[in-house]
Amino acid sequence: MKLTPVIPQLSIPEPGLANLQAQHYWLECERAYTYQPIYTTEGRLMAIEVLTVVTHPNHPSQRIAPDRYFSEVPVSQRIAVLKEQLQMLMLKQEFFAHNQILASVNVDGPTLMAMQQDQALKNMIEPLDWLRFELVEHTRLPQESSYASICEFGPLWLDDFGTGMANFSSLSEVRYDYIKVARDLFIMLRKTPEGRNLFTMLLQLMNRYCRGVIVEGVETQEEWQDVQESPAFAAQGYFLSRPVPMKTLDDVVIAFS
Repeated sequence: MKLTPVIPQLSIPEPGLANLQAQHYWLECERAYTYQPIYTTEGRLMAIEVLTVVTHPNHPSQRIAPDRYFSEVPVSQRIAVLKEQLQMLMLKQEFFAHNQILASVNVDGPTLMAMQQDQALKNMIEPLDWLRFELVEHTRLPQESSYASICEFGPLWLDDFGTGMANFSSLSEVRYDYIKVARDLFIMLRKTPEGRNLFTMLLQLMNRYCRGVIVEGVETQEEWQDVQESPAFAAQGYFLSRPVPMKTLDDVVIAFS
């Protein structure tokens, strides 16, 4: 009888398990970085989004969802990761400046607030005029905060519009530079003629509140054509490029036909 090899499963602590063992597990996790290009509907590279690949040394081939990882580590660790990402991007300053390409880095609300108290981080950010912070979900501002205080790090982007707290209330509270439409919303609306019309009207409305809308999760030629024919400014997704290692940045396609 032929035996099927047993593949060990990644053992992740239960969400919210507050003990030293769980905390130690998350602090042991290792990170690597990839990027995904973002192209305008005309086919020119406008930006890259930095993506985090999280693994644990006990199972290095099995990835952990980044949002799960960041939800479990303290804000101080998220700040440390942010500095790690910025140090990596700073090695490519000439690329971003010469090609007039932006780099977006994901950040959550509590981390954005904590960044205001870290002078070393502020000093890192100040000369990087091509850097943009992308809020992974819209967060209501604390009463003592203001729009000016959270925007001291430059224009903000909003991620995943149409999911969670990233909805219409987001548009009136903060003036985002670019807003990303979640793939789930894009796919749902393009299923019917009525939905396609609604998608067009939605983007027209959103354009009043930002410089442009970026559609996420474009995976086919047909989806790309739909985005190009819409009021969207740009798109990203597997059809345009899968996430690729940061070391390949110098070889990224600047113009996508």
